[in-house]
Amino acid sequence: MSTTSADEGLTSSGRTPRNGFDRFFEISARGSTVGREVRGGLATFFTMAYIVVLNPLILAAGVDQAGGKLPVAALAAGTALVAGVMTILMGVVARFPLALAAGLGVNALVAYEIAPEMAWADAMGLVFLEGVIIAVLVLTGLRTAVFRAVPTQLKTAIGVGIGLFLMIIGLVDAGFVRRIPDASGTTVPVELGIGGKLTTWPLLVFCVGLLFTLVLFVRKVKGAILLGILGTTVLAIVVEAIGHIGPSFVDGKANPSGWSLNVPTLPDKIVDTPDLSLLGHFNVLDSWSRAGWLVVIMFIFTLLITDFFDTMGTMVAVGQEGGLLDAEGMPPRTREILLVDSVAAAAGGAASVSSNTSFIESASGVAEGARTGAANLVTGVLFLLATFLAPLVTVVPFEAASTALVVVGFLMMMAVRQIDWTDYEIAIPAFLTITLMPFTYSISNGIGAGVVSYVLLKVAVGKGRQVHPLLYGVAVLFVLYFLRGPLESVLL
Repeated sequence: MSTTSADEGLTSSGRTPRNGFDRFFEISARGSTVGREVRGGLATFFTMAYIVVLNPLILAAGVDQAGGKLPVAALAAGTALVAGVMTILMGVVARFPLALAAGLGVNALVAYEIAPEMAWADAMGLVFLEGVIIAVLVLTGLRTAVFRAVPTQLKTAIGVGIGLFLMIIGLVDAGFVRRIPDASGTTVPVELGIGGKLTTWPLLVFCVGLLFTLVLFVRKVKGAILLGILGTTVLAIVVEAIGHIGPSFVDGKANPSGWSLNVPTLPDKIVDTPDLSLLGHFNVLDSWSRAGWLVVIMFIFTLLITDFFDTMGTMVAVGQEGGLLDAEGMPPRTREILLVDSVAAAAGGAASVSSNTSFIESASGVAEGARTGAANLVTGVLFLLATFLAPLVTVVPFEAASTALVVVGFLMMMAVRQIDWTDYEIAIPAFLTITLMPFTYSISNGIGAGVVSYVLLKVAVGKGRQVHPLLYGVAVLFVLYFLRGPLESVLL
C-alpha cells in the first residue's frame, strides 16, 4: 500500500517529463519530483549508513582456517565502495528506489561458519560464485518465474512481515527492547529497556526522537522521517557532550547505558584516505579442495536460499510501500532489479566484504517520497563519499536512525487489510509469514514458512492443482533449508 495519495502512485501517468533526466527515471510519470527523490535518497542513506561500521566489525571478528583476520579499515572502505556502486547501478539499470549494501546475516554466516573452514579468499570466492549462480537463474527467467508463482496475498503478507521485522530491528538496535540473558532464570526472552525500565539517556533520546518524528509525520511535514533522524542526531550529540555516556561496550565489557554502535560525537577529522587493498582478494576454486565438495555445496545452498528470497521479499515490500506494484504484485523492471541484485552479491565477494543485497531500509526513502532510481543516485554518491568521509558516518547513532525504521514498520503494516483473513488456506500461511520474520529475525524464514504451509494446506484440502508447479519445487527447497542442520550432521 502506498503512503501517498493516489495521484502520486505508479498509475499516475500522463504528466509531461520536464527534461531528459525526468524522462529517463520516469520521475513525473510516477508522481514524484526531484526534491522528493533527493529527500528519499538522503533518508535511505542515513538509515543504512550503519552498515559501513557494522559490516567491518562482524567480518573482522571472524578468523579463517589459518588464523587470519581481515583489516577493519579496508573492510569499511570496501563496504562503502561496493554499496555506492551497486546502489547507483540499481538506480540506472532498474530505475527502482532500492539501495544495496553488505547483507546482515549473510556476513555473519561467512565470518563464523564459512571462513573457519577455509581461507578468507576462498570464503569470499564462494560468495562470488553464489552471486554468479543467482545471476544465471535471473537470465534464464527462473528467478522471476518463481516470484510470479507466489500468490498475490502471500506477497502482501511478505511486505507486512518485513514491516514488523523493520520495527523490531529498530527497537532492538535502539535498546528499547533488549534480550534477557539466559542466566536471569526467566522464560521471557525480551524486556523493555533495562530491567523493564527506560533508565538511560540514549533510550530517552530515542523516545523523544521517535515522538518528534511521529508528530512531524502526522502533521504531514515534508521530509518528516529525514528531519526526525537529523533532529534526533543533534539531540544525541548534545546529550553526549553533556553526559559523556560513551559506547555500549568499553574495553570488551558491556555498558548497558551506552550508545548502540556509534557514539554521537563530532569527529576529530572529516576526511580519511580509503584502504581498498581487499578488492579482488577472492579465490573461486581452492575452497573445494580445502573443505570438501559437500561442505562447499551446503554453504552455497544456504547463501543461495538466503539471497534468493530475501531480495524478493524486500522488492515487494518497497514496491508495496511506494504503490509501485502491478495487479500481480510485481514491481516495474523486475528482471533488472533481480539481475543487479545478483551482480551485487558477486561484487561483494570480489571485494571481500560479503554478499551485497537489497536493503529493506530503502522503504524509509520511499516513505519520504522516493519513487524512482534517481533517489539511488543520492544514496549511492553518499556511500562513495563515505569511503573518504567515514568519520562522519559514525556520528549518527542507532538511537537516531532507528526512529525511521519504527515509522516505516507502521506504514508497511497498513497493507495487512488486503489479506482475506476468512480464507484459512491463505490466512494461515500469511500469518506464519508475518509473524516468523520478526520472531526469527529472518526474511527467508518467514517466506519459507509461508510457502511450505501454503502448499501443504492446498494439498490437504484437495486443491493441489491451484498451486503453481514451481511453488512445489520452492517448497521442497525450503524444507531442505529448514532441515539443513540435521542434514549436515548426517552428511558431514
